[in-house]
Amino acid sequence: MPTVTRLDTRNLPAYSYADAETYLHIPRGTLRSWVKGRTYKTKQGTRFSEPLIELPSADAKALSFANLVEAHVLRAIRVEHEVQLNQIRIALNFISNELDYPHPLVRGDFLRTDGQSIYVEHLGQLLDASKEGQFAIRETLEIYLTRIEVDEQGIAARLFPFLHPNRTKDEPKVIVIDPNISFGRPTIVGTRIPTRVVADRHDAGDSVEELADDYGCDPKLIRVAIAYEGSAA
Repeated sequence: MPTVTRLDTRNLPAYSYADAETYLHIPRGTLRSWVKGRTYKTKQGTRFSEPLIELPSADAKALSFANLVEAHVLRAIRVEHEVQLNQIRIALNFISNELDYPHPLVRGDFLRTDGQSIYVEHLGQLLDASKEGQFAIRETLEIYLTRIEVDEQGIAARLFPFLHPNRTKDEPKVIVIDPNISFGRPTIVGTRIPTRVVADRHDAGDSVEELADDYGCDPKLIRVAIAYEGSAA
């Protein structure tokens, strides 16, 4: 019998730009520039900034789970650590072409930065990918990378989004985005309960206690789900 290859749901276009903005607290315009690229004016004329994230296909109208993870990590590199776009582009091209790691941002277990360059763990050593392979001092994107759960190949499989736009180091991992659960919508960790459903029922008048009883869930987690959807809105 022919071998049946399991469809990797991580690469399916499933999230609109509005979804990604809501789940990751990243402005839609920023997401579009990372995915589509953008034009900008200089003294020498109009230039085009190439996209940093590749959609599942050229004609895709939505982002995949892998794209969500890429945007999550890219925000840490670009915004939190203020690494310049040209350094990010050089690093991603080096990692993809020279080290043969396509979609390097979903391999969040091996990326590092010190705020100026991007480093990659390769063959037990740390390379400065922004300078095409020079050695560098280890610094981490710990606050973002620890919110990514990888599979046995080291590829992102689950994402625990930040609960609030201000993003703190000690935020609990109680909301998860798993492409194989609830069509990839955010759910309460350890359950299949979508946070949006919980928030909608609460908005319709159900109390936290009623929801906790219906779902057999800790009331604290119900409150977190409601707060998460509220902060996203």
